[in-house]
Amino acid sequence: MVGLLGIPLGWVWSLLAPPQRMRVVSADSDPVPLQLESWHRFDGIAIFLLMGLFAGLIVGIAVWFLRERRGPVVLIAAVAGSLLAAWLGARMGVSFAEGRYALAGPPAVGDIIEKAPVLESGWTLLAQPFTTAAAYGLLATWNSSDDLGRRLA
Repeated sequence: MVGLLGIPLGWVWSLLAPPQRMRVVSADSDPVPLQLESWHRFDGIAIFLLMGLFAGLIVGIAVWFLRERRGPVVLIAAVAGSLLAAWLGARMGVSFAEGRYALAGPPAVGDIIEKAPVLESGWTLLAQPFTTAAAYGLLATWNSSDDLGRRLA
């Protein structure tokens, strides 16, 4: 279930990440970014990282509330599910963004086009599983019971 969280995360990222505006300078070369527009490459990564940190925190806390199942197996499952969610969110988010900023036809020289945001670093996939493990680990450390509070009595 945690892995499926990546689909809505990718969709929200595709709505929030800004496109990069580019000018077509010639028919045979790639478009060049307008001044200061290349910073949007970082903006897309930063938005995805922040969303992953928040989602990982929520997943770590939610899994901790599964009181009767607490332990290392659930931690490993939550971290693996968060890694799957981050990977799925990155793939689906880029796909959603490409569909949102698709060109209707070939641009003419001098036109300004919007290039869909991309995630250029694989390191962005580690934010959500890291935060899931950190949140779950801090809650386990904070608990003073030997059995992590699994017994309800």
